[in-house]
Amino acid sequence: MSQQVRGVVARAKGEPVAIETIVVPDPLPGEAVVKVQACGVCHTDLHYREGGISNDFPFLLGHEAAGIVESVGEGVEDLAPGDFVILNWRAVCGHCRACRRGRPWYCFATHNATQKMTLTDGTELSPALGIGAFAEKTLVAAGQCTKVDPQASPAAAGLLGCGVMAGLGAAINTGAVGRGDSVAVIGCGGVGSAAVVGARLAGAAKIIAVDIDDRKLETAQSMGATHIVNSRTADPVEAVRELTGGFGADVVIDAVGRPETYRQAFYARDLAGTVVLVGVPNPEMKVELPLLDVFGRGGALKSSWYGDCLPSRDFPLLIDLYLQGRLDLDAFVTETIGLDDVEEAFARMHKGEVLRSVVTF
Repeated sequence: MSQQVRGVVARAKGEPVAIETIVVPDPLPGEAVVKVQACGVCHTDLHYREGGISNDFPFLLGHEAAGIVESVGEGVEDLAPGDFVILNWRAVCGHCRACRRGRPWYCFATHNATQKMTLTDGTELSPALGIGAFAEKTLVAAGQCTKVDPQASPAAAGLLGCGVMAGLGAAINTGAVGRGDSVAVIGCGGVGSAAVVGARLAGAAKIIAVDIDDRKLETAQSMGATHIVNSRTADPVEAVRELTGGFGADVVIDAVGRPETYRQAFYARDLAGTVVLVGVPNPEMKVELPLLDVFGRGGALKSSWYGDCLPSRDFPLLIDLYLQGRLDLDAFVTETIGLDDVEEAFARMHKGEVLRSVVTF
């Protein structure tokens, strides 16, 4: 029997979100219903509200979540009611060309629940990133549930579902930061700060945080940055070079995703260094670089999709580090809020006042 719960819905582009009654169907084969315990307020949700991802309104927002499995559909064998899970938007298919080549973190055919959640009048909802977790309960594909140690705080654990994993993975997985490397991170919001933490976990010797906001730079420093650069008052390329013996950083992570920050990342890296783009640009943005510079500087220009993570591998490992006190996920939780406070949280996030507001149930 279907259930009715409260959820945050964006009905039209740019309009304030509203609390609506959501109809959650019973899970069919391969699906699961999850009782959401916590869900972070991510920039991606704001992009959905602003029509920056698609026009498939109305959207059921929220995706950075953790909770308890309530029920599963027929044929689901590795998940059971009562399991504590982090929701992920990369439900690996196991059959596409990336999976067959042993690179499931690039899975090109990730899947979502077959059924749609709806409004009470039958209007189908588009769940953000196939999850829709600004709701008391949500319907997902079973593969979108990653079991982790239930001792973890839901508010902290859920952040691995998107932003924190994206930043950590950009450094550890995509950038392959190694012991003794120099790393620069451009943009120190939630994702950039997580990239700083990832570089520290990987053993980087020098971690340079770059931003235009002194508050974010202070936060990045508290999370492991060894040097900070305010790019309002200093040329970030020259500053990074000066801090690295005139050479540039081994790995530069662009956590903003704008043409100007990408050019800064490109020229702030050492010869044969790596640029990682993890900030999400909009469709109109373009970047121009002299092709001779692309060739002559060598190295690698990479994009990081979801931190190139494999949830089944990375989430349990990172939760173990968290429970051991080696990864402070709690530091990313600026505030906990109620479901009715999401619109105000968007405004605080847009102003750079928070790393993460987290809805708790």
